[in-house]
Amino acid sequence: MILCVRFRLEPTAPLAPPGGGEALFSPLVDLLGEFTPVVEAAPPHEALADVRGALRYFGRGPAELASVIRVRALALYGVDCVIGAGPNPMLARMAADEARPGVTLVVEDPAAFLRDRPVVALDGVGRATARTLCGYGLDSVGRVADAPLAVLQRLVGAKTGRELWERARGIDRTPVVPHAASRSVAAERAFPRDETDRTQQRRALLSLTEELGARLRTEGQVCRALAVTVRYADRTTTTRSRTLPEPTAHSAALTALAYAVHDSFGLQRARVRGVALRAEGLTGAEGTAHQLSLDPADEKARRIEAAADRARARFGPRAVLPGSLAAA
Repeated sequence: MILCVRFRLEPTAPLAPPGGGEALFSPLVDLLGEFTPVVEAAPPHEALADVRGALRYFGRGPAELASVIRVRALALYGVDCVIGAGPNPMLARMAADEARPGVTLVVEDPAAFLRDRPVVALDGVGRATARTLCGYGLDSVGRVADAPLAVLQRLVGAKTGRELWERARGIDRTPVVPHAASRSVAAERAFPRDETDRTQQRRALLSLTEELGARLRTEGQVCRALAVTVRYADRTTTTRSRTLPEPTAHSAALTALAYAVHDSFGLQRARVRGVALRAEGLTGAEGTAHQLSLDPADEKARRIEAAADRARARFGPRAVLPGSLAAA
């Protein structure tokens, strides 16, 4: 049994150490390590825990064990969490998507849990794949599960078709890997007061893309997608993600996509308490192809970016900033 634990971190959590809510993530992962050594951290707020051995050791069911974890996180760090449980990481994550704070959603019957869900709910099914499947009437997970494997492979390819066919049946062979290299990096900006000004929200996003872009380039990584999270005055959040045209760490490309996702929220006069940005699908930059551009402005921007990175490495992260952030 796998637990997907999503900590509801706040920059002003009651027992937050210096650095705000994000600084709590590491000790919270260590808290899970007291129950099982097989814990895979997924910053900024999620962790997977393989508790099959812990269930036998403590003599508790997954919901009972999750309740103990929730109480300890609240008592020690003042942080609530949302927990989903399932026989594999995919189902645990899907359960966490629907779980409410204080209640653990346990997937007992994968087939019944998945059958009536839209096909886009499955891991690895993006808009393009969903559009192809829906065009052939395969618009639900149950219909995909009932389709012959050969049909799916003709529609979306041999490897993707088999993975889709297995996941529609609740099969996910992904292991929980302790101490695994992070597949995402994230950063957050909190506003001193509820912010309704779209310009200020965009400035926060720009500072986040600059920070994450510089970090990725320094570590020799690129990302495949960006997820933008908006936290509102009532502490609810909305998250949307989009895939980049090509894996990149180029700040201008990250900023353009972050702005596009932000526009899709249609916030208008919403009271925003903070924004967060997560770069997903990290891979090494050395093995990534870059589409050559005939636009001299793009090449110039990349040369300027490389020079700015060298200046930051020597004089500090604020040595070079975009003009709109310099007065911040």
